[in-house]
Amino acid sequence: MRTIIPFDIADPKTRLAPILTPDERCWFARMMLSDVIHHLREAGIEPEVLATEPVDCDPPVTVDDRSLDTAVNDVLARTNGPVAVVMADLALVTSTAFEQLFSPDAEVVLAPGRSGGTNALIARHPDFRVNYHGASIRDHRRNARELTNNVAEVDSFRLATDVDEPADLVEVLLHTSGDAATWLRQRGFELAATDSRVRVERDSNENSHGPETTPRRS
Repeated sequence: MRTIIPFDIADPKTRLAPILTPDERCWFARMMLSDVIHHLREAGIEPEVLATEPVDCDPPVTVDDRSLDTAVNDVLARTNGPVAVVMADLALVTSTAFEQLFSPDAEVVLAPGRSGGTNALIARHPDFRVNYHGASIRDHRRNARELTNNVAEVDSFRLATDVDEPADLVEVLLHTSGDAATWLRQRGFELAATDSRVRVERDSNENSHGPETTPRRS
């Protein structure tokens, strides 16, 4: 099965701008991509990256600077066979979660994200196309059910948790020890617990321009 990871390297994770500089956002995005690649390979899946511009990573990279929908739909239209699409910001994902994604023998498999997104999908129906705008899981359900009754959804906390907002870093530090979590800790981020909530704090004495973590190459 062809498995692609869309990756926007030009200006990633803009909603993390309150706590990360532009360069840091690029590095953090690369670390999350590294985690996704690593766990796909642990699950026996060899991915390829569909990037908006050249990026240094181990899997094959196709550069396509068109919109996400256009680039992914072009892959779906040109590929003779099933295609999996996995988002690059799933820092909590594990090989077990990916095995859960690839288990259903359905024509369309959807993994909903929080707040209405679609964090991963498998398209075995040749006419299925994506629409990632707005509440995309709602559109993908409708699109799939117009084509086939053989649709499955994967209920997975780790697949559902994408990292977009500063508060999402709590989940990364709580639930994983991968490249993304290691990078955050090395940059001075740590958990701070109170009676009512857990939040992320950054050590103001930490050198924010220190050496970067090298993404693992599996």
